[in-house]
Amino acid sequence: MQEGTFMPVKATTRFATVIAAATVGFALTTVPATAAPQGDALPKQISRNVTVDSINRHLVAFQRLADRNGRTRVASSAGHEQSANYIADKMRAAGFDVTIHEFPFIYFVVQNETLTADGRSVPTHMFTYSKSTPAGGVTAPIVPVPVDASPGCEAADYAGLNVTGKIALIKRGGCTFAQKQQVASEAGAIAAVIYNNVPDSSPLGGTLSDPANARIPTVGITLAEGEAMAANPPASVTVDARAVEEPRRSFNVLAQTKTGRTDNVVMAGAHLDSVAAGPGINDNGSGSAVLLETALQLGGKPKVNNAIRFAWWSAEEFGLVGSTQYVRSLSFEQQLDIALYLNFDMVGSPNAGHFIYDGDDSDGVGSGPGPTGSGPIEAALAAQFAAAGVPTEGKDFDGRSDYGEFIAQGIPAGGTFTGAEVIKTAEQAAKWGGQAGVAFDKCYHQACDNLFNVNRAALAKQAAAISYVITAYGISTEDVNGVPPRSERAQARAVAKTVSVSATHDHDAVS
Repeated sequence: MQEGTFMPVKATTRFATVIAAATVGFALTTVPATAAPQGDALPKQISRNVTVDSINRHLVAFQRLADRNGRTRVASSAGHEQSANYIADKMRAAGFDVTIHEFPFIYFVVQNETLTADGRSVPTHMFTYSKSTPAGGVTAPIVPVPVDASPGCEAADYAGLNVTGKIALIKRGGCTFAQKQQVASEAGAIAAVIYNNVPDSSPLGGTLSDPANARIPTVGITLAEGEAMAANPPASVTVDARAVEEPRRSFNVLAQTKTGRTDNVVMAGAHLDSVAAGPGINDNGSGSAVLLETALQLGGKPKVNNAIRFAWWSAEEFGLVGSTQYVRSLSFEQQLDIALYLNFDMVGSPNAGHFIYDGDDSDGVGSGPGPTGSGPIEAALAAQFAAAGVPTEGKDFDGRSDYGEFIAQGIPAGGTFTGAEVIKTAEQAAKWGGQAGVAFDKCYHQACDNLFNVNRAALAKQAAAISYVITAYGISTEDVNGVPPRSERAQARAVAKTVSVSATHDHDAVS
């Protein structure tokens, strides 16, 4: 653990005390006498004022903007543009410094995504930026790739297999989807079918991150379908996956307070775009609306020591494009100005759980710890949920949302999540309520992700913790809250750069 030793604290302990206990060993920075008062009075006030009714008003706005524009808010669409302008106008009126960050991306429109196995139709999703098959698809036997810790990630995984002119069946995990289909292509496969490694209610969806990564047609199926095919490989499989790609432009909206240090910025972000299939009210109108209402309650000139920068990203659903382009557009010094990044993507799932990104890798699952300072961010969020009597679980930094490039550049990160397509277990249902054996969000990436797809009770719990922690970090990061002072960030980032989400993880079609 990079951040120091965690000490147990009572759930009712104030934020500053919790994080001080969690960050023993960090150099402390004295806050000038003229700075805003310390303590949690302002965070408590903002947390009380950010109500689920006010958040819901923004969700209604997003729904109506989608409804009048083809029922979608996908990046580069009128639905997204009008949603972004809705936010930008409110931020300007509230006194924030608003910046519009434009960027190019490749818009990928699926035309057909079908898979048949010995004549039986299998539900499937075409991976974003996958190569297209000819009309009618490609037909061949399917060859299961042996399952180990990193199935299909190395050429050695194909030793003894004859996949030339055939379709490779590969289990998810261990490397990016792009790497799996590239290695399969190099082994001679003409298409790849990737199946999930967790129970799911819909076919595995993903992105190859960039069109340049695409080698062969690639589709995703569920864990159950994949295991059945692996156990009894069909003699004939047809993959028909076709899409149109075209260059487009979109934009991020950024809004920063006029008060607080600009060399120690607290940054919080959420992607605003939906998938093309629906309005994206949980994914990710929910995170966007919570951030918007938090910002409105703070106003552009709050009494904070550190500037707070809010971001609403676009083209996240095409491979985290907007956030990645933004972070890479910053110089090293501008990146150093960012003390930490908080990400909120899907915080109102209908069958909700309450997950916090595992900054210190205390769960020992997946990617390892985040950059130095990520552990205390996890502790800060956990303390707020615990104080409200809400149990939580850790969530691996698996590369599925906009924290990816921040972590890749060594910037401390954290955030919360209420679940997507993964199935809720009986143990989780006992902990949080809801239905065991059902996805956290059964409308994930579908047209039914609308206003009726939001759990208001879960959203209220998330909003209370999110708004409190954002504000508390605006009061202080360096003296007690666990993020290294700016003078130490360069060294910390040099170490943390070894943790690169973009290089080591699946980039699913997010959330």
